[in-house]
Amino acid sequence: MPSALLIVDVQRALTEGTQACHDAAGVIDRINGVAARSRAAAVPVVFIQHEAAGGGFVHGSRSWELAPALQVAPTDLLLRKTTPDAFERTPLQALLAERGITDVVICGMQSEFCVDTTTRRAAALGYPVTLVADAHTTTDKPHLAAPAIVAHHNQTLSNITSFGPRIRAVVAAELVFAG
Repeated sequence: MPSALLIVDVQRALTEGTQACHDAAGVIDRINGVAARSRAAAVPVVFIQHEAAGGGFVHGSRSWELAPALQVAPTDLLLRKTTPDAFERTPLQALLAERGITDVVICGMQSEFCVDTTTRRAAALGYPVTLVADAHTTTDKPHLAAPAIVAHHNQTLSNITSFGPRIRAVVAAELVFAG
């Protein structure tokens, strides 16, 4: 099945300073490794950036920029979004259809917001999804620490069966792209 790698919201606002996500540097390293293997297998890589009128995601601002440690290739695709769902009011679905993509691999930030919403929407649209279990993250919340949120989403999303297509949680080192 032709795949695409969707890298969600790995932006300065979520990787630097006091609002940095848990293990941001480690997650970025694993994303870079997955992206390199993706490119080597001719799997499209799509970087998705969130933007909003206020806060840390103002289009063009320093905090809106992709994290500097991300390795972006000239062949990679860039997509802007304004909701937690990377498919909503964006050309993502058309972009995937044009390339004959039948399944997606998802990683990025934040687990319980844009990663979760994009994962569920992809499955609802009929795409089998591989969630890179150790390449998504978030910040600690008053009710739960970031590692527990990540683990919860890996477990919960991979147990949803009602969409038809399955969501699998696979660690980066075990992810294989057919080339």
